[in-house]
Amino acid sequence: MFRFCIEKPVILTVAILILTLFGLLAIFNVPVQMIPDLDSRLIKVSTTWPGASPQDVEKEIIIEQEQYLTRIPGLERIISTATTGNARIELEFPSTVEALLDVNNALSQVDNYPENVRQPSIRAESFSSNSFMYFRLTPVSGDFSEDDVIALYDWAEEYVKRPMERVPGVSSVRLWGGAERQIKIHVDPLKLAERNISLLDVRNAIRARNRDVSGGDLDSGKRRYLLRTIGRFQSVEELNDLVISERDGAFVRLKDLGHAELGFAEVRHYAYGAGKPQLAFAVNRQIGTNVIEIKQAMMTKVADLNAGILQEKGLELVLNSDDVIYVTDAVEVVKHNLAIGAILALLVLFLFLRSVSGTLIGAMAIPICAIAAFLGLLIAGRTINVISLSGVAFAIGMTLDNNIVVAENIYRHLSKGTSRLQAALNGITEVWPAVLASTLTTVCVFLPILFIHEEAGQLYSDIAIAIAASILMSMLVAVTLVPAASGRFLSIHKESKNSSLDRLGARVSRWVLSLIHWLVEGYVRPLAVILIVLSGAG
Repeated sequence: MFRFCIEKPVILTVAILILTLFGLLAIFNVPVQMIPDLDSRLIKVSTTWPGASPQDVEKEIIIEQEQYLTRIPGLERIISTATTGNARIELEFPSTVEALLDVNNALSQVDNYPENVRQPSIRAESFSSNSFMYFRLTPVSGDFSEDDVIALYDWAEEYVKRPMERVPGVSSVRLWGGAERQIKIHVDPLKLAERNISLLDVRNAIRARNRDVSGGDLDSGKRRYLLRTIGRFQSVEELNDLVISERDGAFVRLKDLGHAELGFAEVRHYAYGAGKPQLAFAVNRQIGTNVIEIKQAMMTKVADLNAGILQEKGLELVLNSDDVIYVTDAVEVVKHNLAIGAILALLVLFLFLRSVSGTLIGAMAIPICAIAAFLGLLIAGRTINVISLSGVAFAIGMTLDNNIVVAENIYRHLSKGTSRLQAALNGITEVWPAVLASTLTTVCVFLPILFIHEEAGQLYSDIAIAIAASILMSMLVAVTLVPAASGRFLSIHKESKNSSLDRLGARVSRWVLSLIHWLVEGYVRPLAVILIVLSGAG
């Protein structure tokens, strides 16, 4: 294999270029974010029962749900909280357990909820589910009053929030400020008592009337008609005309007991900017998506909304803040440090090889191995973040180790008068087992991180993947590309006693050799050095 690589460098070059092309494509396809996605261990269940006391919520909802939730395998901890009109249950599972479906199945078995209890909502909590972009809806001129904000809630949810949620990569958009429209029914207690009607009678009458009823189907010749009775209220006037009961042959309608009106629900979330009320939007992304691409698409959608329906109403959607700028800044800092590290590594390489051709041959490994790291991240389904880029930066120096070993051995044969091709073949044949062993030991150090399922393993697995991919590629480059390039371009450096660099290199070499000679003499010094190193490492 080594002879083939040395004698057929064109085929090898094409193979390396193809692999590099795949790596470049990976760079543009790997999602970019601040830190890696972490698997959620916490699942939250929220159930709303409007108007219920905490005691009733605990008795009628939490206890009923806990009977089934506590049976889920792998459950480590459960925390339940009952407040006015709401039940919250937090479930914690090991990171290796996929419990979302089990939680949903357990809750579906609860069948004796009180009336008016809404469907439980289930949400898996994770860092990736946090909001990362924040917008505010304000008038182009002037300020909102609190009544304006409340009145705009439903309209903003329909014409602003929903279009924003359709942006690719967005999981949800939360709307703060304002309140939903709500029909409020006001009844006079004296009129109820006068007619011997209770609030329960009023509620039951409304509930029985406000529904659509299927009437089956009707066959007429070759045609079949579906029958459906429309019973839901279409207006407040219909609700006021609702018959509640019959007394002495006369109908008692809702308007005889009070009245219904269209209003707004209680405001539960307030949003203010510069002390003024406003509508605020918080954007959440899907796990594994590129925050930079989402921001670009979202800003395009916001521009379309501002130029369209919002402009017609004299409104404007403005970006308050976003976390994407921190992502880009952090990524740029790591890239900058990576470039500085590569330059310093090449300077050190040139200092010791004192050969321009040898340094350039070693430098080939840096971009190829860095690209291989991104290819490994893409294959593993990971992302570009500060953790994975740190792994690439750590691997820069390691990728040169194999190249230095191979290039130095080839240089040694070349300095003995051997031809370039033969020196390249002899050099790689002698050291490839050591290069392979060194690479495998380094990879084996980082591989166990991939099998840690806790948050630490999820967080730092990107480093392990990036370093392992870079080191494996550096071994491949060292045993193929370096011998092929050395067989063509590596030249012998002619030492010059007048060169300050040569004098510095010779002085460093003499100092290192004398230190090693002093350390290996006898048995006491080596043992003392080993003990000192081990104690320092402990």
